[in-house]
Amino acid sequence: MTSRQFRWVRPVAFLLVASLVAGCGLPRVGPNKREIYAGSVQRQGDAFIVTVNDRVTRATAVQPALGFTDNFLNAGLLGSDTISPGDTLGLTIWENVDDGLLTGATANQTILEEVQVDGSGFIFVPYAGRIRAAGNTPEGVRRVITARLDQQTPDPQVEVRRVAGNGSTVSVTGAVSGQGVYPIEAPTRRLSAMIAAAGGIAIEPEVAQITVIRGNKRAKVWFQDLFKHPEFNIPLRGGDRILVEADTRSYTALGATGTQARVTFETQTLSALEGIAQVGGLTVSASDPTGVFVMRNEPAEIANQVLGRDDLVGAQRMVYVLDLTRPNGMFMARDFAIRDDDTIYVTEAPFAQWAKVISALTGTLGAVGSVSTASSTLSGDV
Repeated sequence: MTSRQFRWVRPVAFLLVASLVAGCGLPRVGPNKREIYAGSVQRQGDAFIVTVNDRVTRATAVQPALGFTDNFLNAGLLGSDTISPGDTLGLTIWENVDDGLLTGATANQTILEEVQVDGSGFIFVPYAGRIRAAGNTPEGVRRVITARLDQQTPDPQVEVRRVAGNGSTVSVTGAVSGQGVYPIEAPTRRLSAMIAAAGGIAIEPEVAQITVIRGNKRAKVWFQDLFKHPEFNIPLRGGDRILVEADTRSYTALGATGTQARVTFETQTLSALEGIAQVGGLTVSASDPTGVFVMRNEPAEIANQVLGRDDLVGAQRMVYVLDLTRPNGMFMARDFAIRDDDTIYVTEAPFAQWAKVISALTGTLGAVGSVSTASSTLSGDV
């Protein structure tokens, strides 16, 4: 066998590899621009593909509105001395006689350290009887006790002290430094002060959300809005539950980006440009800056506004196109808002696929060449 018998190896190998590359799909990060556009409604697909401009940016700039309802905003400030069921009172009673109703022969005062306000709002004081304390102040209760004892002992003197009990407390849970049950006292009658009493939030302020649950009603605000909007710093009520948690919104980044992952929001608002930057930007060696897509299910009212229609019903699949190479492309990406559950997809540049083809060809041909060389060497020895 001579080397002439192997002259056909290289051209046949090239044809075989070319056929293999043409017939088999090369690895890639996802669909290309042509395939995405093929799924548009205009081409019998099920998604509306829209190029982002200023009008589209304004129509889609919708963010979740957080705030308190009127039930929370219109609640008056709870008096720091108002007694509630479950509170504990401390009483001291002085009598102007040596042997009084409550005092012994050698003392003229009686101290009742803990008098519990029952569930109906009443307390019991010996010789004064059952007295309604809930909704009253210590001064009001003092006058009632004094008036009743005055009928039985001369010139009684009464002191009533309020000690916060479980009837005027709130629970603070979630991402705070000190979870627990805290009394509503003069310094902690408002929401921000109560959070401070619990040690403050233990997460980034930009993503912290505060939920207040009062009975069967609940409302949520951004932590930072407590200070931007003073009306959100609402008065508290006994039994309120305060939950501090991080924003749960997220988006998915796929394609030719630095990282392909599901990413949580790091700020209250997030632009497409910030979303791309948050995952490491575009892949320099593979991305196509003309093919940046944002995919979402858009509510019908927004979809109709974007498309200039009024007949769409229900959520619509929308694909928004950003071309970063245009003169205003970066500005459009900076102004276009990303929303919860969005998908940012960046297509590969066409040359990236060619590079893969060439790599496949040269790599395979290199292997074939090695085999051919080895065969030629062996044939020369025969």
